[in-house]
Amino acid sequence: MRPKFPRKSSHVRRVAPTAACVILAMGLWGCQTSGPDITGSLGEKAEARSADPRRDLETYRERFKANPKDSEAALKYGRALRATGQKSQAVAVLEQASMSNPSNRTLLAGYGRALADNGNFQQAFDVLGRAHKPEDPDWSILSAQGATLDQLGRFDEARQYYASALKIAPDEPSVLCNLGLSYILSKELPKADEALRRAYSLAGSDPRIRANRALVLGLQGRMNEAEVIAKADLPPDEAAANVSALKQMLARKQASGGEKMPVASTKRGD
Repeated sequence: MRPKFPRKSSHVRRVAPTAACVILAMGLWGCQTSGPDITGSLGEKAEARSADPRRDLETYRERFKANPKDSEAALKYGRALRATGQKSQAVAVLEQASMSNPSNRTLLAGYGRALADNGNFQQAFDVLGRAHKPEDPDWSILSAQGATLDQLGRFDEARQYYASALKIAPDEPSVLCNLGLSYILSKELPKADEALRRAYSLAGSDPRIRANRALVLGLQGRMNEAEVIAKADLPPDEAAANVSALKQMLARKQASGGEKMPVASTKRGD
């Protein structure tokens, strides 16, 4: 069912264009790879990321152990766990904290994103729904719900959520990024190209959006254009690594006979 929300509020806060694009993984619904393939977004705010998740891991582990009901400690501990690849542990921490704080929408949203990051897509969608309030809509949660529906193969429903998110935050690059991924997953490459071209024009410096834009060009056989974008404004070694990763991903797709779309993974969750 199409979500219904009130019209956009004039006080909606926008985030930086680098708002998270979660990297999905090799294989249609996978979760973790070592290299960049496709990047999608669970919609967490850019400021939620940490420059040193391992330090956060130590700091917030102790706070959480001292008080498992501390929602802020649970959220930051969960993000640090996800950023260091400990996804199931993040789910356990945030589940425990959300049981103690059942009306805390921020905590529920974090729990939902951790579930999605761990591959529990239907449960993630349900929890994110509990975090969202139609009378106070949050574009980032709507986008995250869309991403989970895409992972369940429910593409048309997912796009309804992206449309609702874009009504609240028009031209938000991370939502356009997810929309483009949705079309890649359903193999509608011209539509994917349109959405990712727009996202790239708005936030071309975001490495995840850059990777997706290069990918969709490569999938269309436009390899020269894909390489230009993969290398743009990067030092030679990084540019070469990006092009190499892109070629490897496209080669895997060709080897698979096109039955599965390679999807990329979460280096982080936020």
